[in-house]
Amino acid sequence: MGVVMEMNYNEEERYIQARKKVENLKGFYGNLVAYVLVNAILIFINLYTSPQYLWFFWPLLWWGVGVVFHGLKVFEVFPTLGKEWEERKIKEFMEKEKQNKNKWK
Repeated sequence: MGVVMEMNYNEEERYIQARKKVENLKGFYGNLVAYVLVNAILIFINLYTSPQYLWFFWPLLWWGVGVVFHGLKVFEVFPTLGKEWEERKIKEFMEKEKQNKNKWK
């Protein structure tokens, strides 16, 4: 019975992790589409209203930096600060909190 429950738990945990990854991907693609559409509109506005001063580069650049970092996180290019690191830190903080409570008892 314990093995069946453990298998169900592992399957459920894998499903939750996969669902989180899909949500992260959706968020990234939404950000990317918004970046392309909004910046295309900004470029048009800039070139139509004041072509002598090209200001559209600034939002294109800084939002682009944000999109790149978002992509790096979603696609886990630098796993050092990824989910595994987060889980280790959470466990570490929980253990420290547990030890601190035990000191004062």
